[in-house]
Amino acid sequence: MRFLTVLGARPQFIKAAAVTRAIAEHNRNHPERPIHEEIIHTGQHYDHGMSQVFFDEMEIPAPAANLNIGSGPHGAMTGAMLAGLEREMLHRRPDRVLVYGDTNSTLAGALAAAKLHIPVAHVEAGLRSFNRAMPEEINRIVADHVADLLLCPSENARRQLEREGITRGAHVIGDVMYDAFLHYQAKAIVPGRPGPFALATIHRAENTDDPARLANILHALERSPVPVVLPLHPRTRKILDHQGIRPNHRVELREPLSYFDILGHLRACAFVITDSGGLQKEAYFAGKKCITARDQTEWVELTALDANRLGGDLSGDVDALFAWALSPGVFHETLYGDGRASVKCVEILLNAGFQQDV
Repeated sequence: MRFLTVLGARPQFIKAAAVTRAIAEHNRNHPERPIHEEIIHTGQHYDHGMSQVFFDEMEIPAPAANLNIGSGPHGAMTGAMLAGLEREMLHRRPDRVLVYGDTNSTLAGALAAAKLHIPVAHVEAGLRSFNRAMPEEINRIVADHVADLLLCPSENARRQLEREGITRGAHVIGDVMYDAFLHYQAKAIVPGRPGPFALATIHRAENTDDPARLANILHALERSPVPVVLPLHPRTRKILDHQGIRPNHRVELREPLSYFDILGHLRACAFVITDSGGLQKEAYFAGKKCITARDQTEWVELTALDANRLGGDLSGDVDALFAWALSPGVFHETLYGDGRASVKCVEILLNAGFQQDV
């Protein structure tokens, strides 16, 4: 059975590492029915700290091809990905295409495969923020509606698909990022900085491209009761440099952190402030409260548990948010599965493949 996996951005590398490891385990245990996986990297994230370091550290197999698309307007980027992925799919003729999450790479991979009548599996299906102004919302909706296998991280995600009329091929497997979080804990690099601190990441266009919104967020970080470590996405650094913005000494600007550094910072930090979807979950996995600098989140289970609070542009009562973040929280280990989501993913993919062959 031949799988083609489409990757392009940091969260997808983490998710794919767990599934690729489960594929390797299957091949060791069942050499009579091997899975042949090829990875196509779109090049959406191309900076070493946002891409290659994840392949190196997490021992992800080298991509069979890198499209080197880079950044740019959504239409141009997605169009270039579509053309490149269609070419690769025609050449490699996979039995199935795997896409992850909600990036432009996800959208392009799902559309290219669907138009070539190649079955699509969407890992992390069924999430909704209900804000179609977010490009990610459009990407995940389209991917869900062209996929025939929808691998959901939670029962809530499966129910959302049902509300949209999608029932066939939907499975709750848990979150493959939780698998990765558990597996790589032994390699976490704990920072040696003294005293408590908060870990923050800000990268979404809705925050970085709006000067007033970005200023509000940075002013809030400067008021944190503990120092803030802020690794900068390349786009965020570019905007800060262009506008000549430098937060005060309470905010420590850093280069992007490797996954193992992120795990160590999550272990050591007091709480998290982010606009990232993935880091919201990783904060929860680490037992840390999260302030989300967005107006909506697709991870509604976390807000329902009050492990995550939406802060918008952090221009409101940020002191109350910080006080909440430093207070004890409630965390359920099995909210996103039992750490075997990637194994369940591979089992479902194999069963679907056998049914197609009958």
